[in-house]
Amino acid sequence: MAAKNQNLGTYLAARLVQLGVTDYFCVPGDFNLVLLDQLLLDKRLRMINCCNELNAAYAADGYGRARGIGVVVVTFTVGGLSAINAVAGAFSDDIPLVVISGGPNSNDFGSERVLHHTIGRTDFGQQLECFKQFCCFSTVIKSVENACSKIDEALAKGLLERKPVYIEICCNLPAIEHYSCGPPRSNMNIVAQPSNSKNLADAVDALIHVLDSAVKPVVVAGRGVGKFKAQEAFMQFIRASGYAWACMPDAKGMLPESDERFIGTYWGSVSSPCTCEIVESADLYIFVGPRFNDYTTVGYSLLLSKPKMLEIRQRDIVLCGKDVFHCTHMSDVLAALATRVTKNSASLENYQRTFIPSGEPLNLNQPDSKLTCNVLFHHIQKMLTGNTAVVAETGDSWFNGQKLKLPDGCLYEFQMQFGSIGWSVGASLGMACALQGKKRVVSLIGDGSFQVTAQEVSTMIRFGMNNVVFLVNNYGYTIEMEIHDGPYNNIQSWNYCGMVEALNNGQHSIYTKRAETEGDLIEAIRIAGTRPDTFCFIECITARDDCSKELLEWGARVASANGRAPAMESSSMRGIGGA
Repeated sequence: MAAKNQNLGTYLAARLVQLGVTDYFCVPGDFNLVLLDQLLLDKRLRMINCCNELNAAYAADGYGRARGIGVVVVTFTVGGLSAINAVAGAFSDDIPLVVISGGPNSNDFGSERVLHHTIGRTDFGQQLECFKQFCCFSTVIKSVENACSKIDEALAKGLLERKPVYIEICCNLPAIEHYSCGPPRSNMNIVAQPSNSKNLADAVDALIHVLDSAVKPVVVAGRGVGKFKAQEAFMQFIRASGYAWACMPDAKGMLPESDERFIGTYWGSVSSPCTCEIVESADLYIFVGPRFNDYTTVGYSLLLSKPKMLEIRQRDIVLCGKDVFHCTHMSDVLAALATRVTKNSASLENYQRTFIPSGEPLNLNQPDSKLTCNVLFHHIQKMLTGNTAVVAETGDSWFNGQKLKLPDGCLYEFQMQFGSIGWSVGASLGMACALQGKKRVVSLIGDGSFQVTAQEVSTMIRFGMNNVVFLVNNYGYTIEMEIHDGPYNNIQSWNYCGMVEALNNGQHSIYTKRAETEGDLIEAIRIAGTRPDTFCFIECITARDDCSKELLEWGARVASANGRAPAMESSSMRGIGGA
């Protein structure tokens, strides 16, 4: 006989706690209510009620970035399909996000009945099929007998592959007491497949030969260094080699920028000063965990040559475009190289000879002058510490955020691959929950993006989050204006501070300020610093065409890549040319 409260729901809760989860994000619906009852029985978990499923999944994404796993609980179809955009984004950024959906009563499968919250068909597999496109593992639990094994399989797959997973649970099962649903007797043993020792040895031999033959090698860290937990091994290699190193834009915040060999962000023509020149002029560049897409390559305009490139990926190595080694873990490769590489600081010395520090904004220290983005981010830089975490929204915050010099311990997150506007509001909630009492989240959000997901500010306030939100109000979608402008990039002007006050409805202590001048901004930041436990919202008014020079350059190049004329098919060419 099963013990009281020994059921599918309590087992799931216990497993989540084991994995370090203390918060889950949800929107209730009749198919998940009994499951939510069981999750609430575990007092080690906090339920964060969100305004809609899209925001809840964004919050789980942000939480997963800080904790290594995030959880969202939704209802069937109307809830799950609303969340799926955020799950796709988590997939693109390798976030282990657990989607738990209530489902129809187990007796309704195969009954030929039409149910509510469906599209009116008698089969109920549409949501499952959708999530299969954006999850590494998907399962439907229709029986208590095998429920726990399915839960364990899903969680293990998600953590091992660092991707979202989907668990659908029939609504009549979560509270059924069953002997198989007792507290887990042990932690889950999630171990990645080890490197092949022979392949690793051969790869390191080949790499050392190439590295030690180079005159001025340079290293570029990609997002994979952080995603695959190779930070320590990476820094061991850097210290041993003496090479100058940069990071790709989507790797910002994953490695210590205080390191003396760090030379900034490598982002083609919009790189940090002198970084592009040092990287592209090297006779050997070592990319570790890169993701090359049209955004990270500025419309595929990087001046890189494959014969001069080493790529160290999660599980393989590409050697100068002429050889590949498989089954080699990134961390193992870097650690092995650190023990054998010959020190060579030529690229760092080149950088130190050519680098000229950036100056201050021309209109700085003019309290009554209208606020500009350069001045805004100058003051944001000054407020960052090791106890802060930055969340940057898609838009000009990408480019201004790259120029921030992160103190040791300061986290930085943005969503570059998927680039879904509005992501940062929910993600800021999730990161604030994950870091509550440890770090203060500083959110950099444009007005257009904010309008997509603004409701979740009310959840931040409700649960006592102390975010500092900088809302950049420049009256439209600036990043899209620079790619391709038109009337569709205009938005309705909101009273943003008034809206936040309305969402609070006088129930909590918050701080809002509309900053039109540098003096307004300085005072707002000062007050936010004196209220470390308070949600602070600072609306920053800037001119419509005030954006970073990097966005101007990047936007033009991406627009050019987007606007390429269709290539003529070879068959058509044969028809015209007669060959």
